Amino acid sequence: MRASAFAYPWDIVGDPDAPARIAGLGVRQVTLASAYHSTRALTPRHPRHRIVTAEHASVLYPPDEERWEGRPLRPYAAGAWAPGDAYGQAAEALAAAGLDVHTWVVLAHNSRLGAEHPGTCVVNAYGDRYPWAPCIAQPAVRAYLLDLAAEAAVRPGARGTEFESCGWYGLAHLHAHDKTAGVGLGEAAQYAMSLCFCPACRDGYAAQGVDPDELSAGVREALEPVWRGSAPADIPVEKLLGAEPTAVTLEFRTRTARTLQEAVVAAVRAAAPEGFQVLLHADPVAYHCGANAGVDPAHVLGLADGVVVPCTGGAQLVPPFARHASETSVVAANFTVVGGMGGSPGTLAADAARAASLGATELRLYHAGLAGDQDLAAVKDALAQLA
Repeated sequence: MRASAFAYPWDIVGDPDAPARIAGLGVRQVTLASAYHSTRALTPRHPRHRIVTAEHASVLYPPDEERWEGRPLRPYAAGAWAPGDAYGQAAEALAAAGLDVHTWVVLAHNSRLGAEHPGTCVVNAYGDRYPWAPCIAQPAVRAYLLDLAAEAAVRPGARGTEFESCGWYGLAHLHAHDKTAGVGLGEAAQYAMSLCFCPACRDGYAAQGVDPDELSAGVREALEPVWRGSAPADIPVEKLLGAEPTAVTLEFRTRTARTLQEAVVAAVRAAAPEGFQVLLHADPVAYHCGANAGVDPAHVLGLADGVVVPCTGGAQLVPPFARHASETSVVAANFTVVGGMGGSPGTLAADAARAASLGATELRLYHAGLAGDQDLAAVKDALAQLA
């Protein structure tokens, strides 16, 4: 199985040993971040630093000023964590080590955008804004995301791209000093708390003949048993919200995400050379939100070249995509290989074999820069077994 490891430019720039170290794992490709959200990242082997703090979402290359001139929504340049064309420097070094380089682009996840332009945010049924979650129903947000997708994906020398957060983002979010676990929220409550009631979404519900005020009031009422602790965690969405509200919201949100995904892929195809590969990080459950956006497997595999599927903890999400894959489709099983982040690099060979038996065609390894030496040694052993 072809394997690719994720990496950040700051893992590579300033560490001359990094490209050979990654190539020595047995991977053929690196999926290198070109547009990424804020993060605090460990760099356990870098000769100059151990912790990198990316203070806000940014592009990791110089954005095209002509493209963005005069536009209120535009990508932010990186600070000292990735100055200049950090992506380009890292990509050149990785290519010189014999590795294919694909871009890694985060789209609808940007806390600085939400802080500076609060009107762009998802707004829940209680009126709370989620600054980390741009609402993909808003025309201005969509226009920004399409240009960001094309620019950040098609970087010099890149042979493909992988889009994270190409769909709805919702409540779930790794946040600084997070204190939201006082009430356990199952999937249905997560969906309810992720529904957006910004003006664009309210118009969308109204266009379906539903009063958005009544809908938001119904969502709040449906959530009351959750806050009281009397709703089972595994309650289905239809039982929590009711059949009609579930159908209305899911139809609107699924259509909105599908058209965004179609437009993103079209924008990249128009900008990219022939043979440029486009993959989406995806989840086969349509109402799921986040980095792995919920999609219709048949639709997304008829649109993009493939998907990257979260498989840490099990490969049960692979079969829904494998059933709709063509002979050329990529169904990449994504495994966390950082033990301290919940990964299990010691079982990677067995886990990858299981994923392959369920229809996975490639591997993605998260993350070559974050993993410690013991984790990387286990990855190298696993890939040697799979060769």
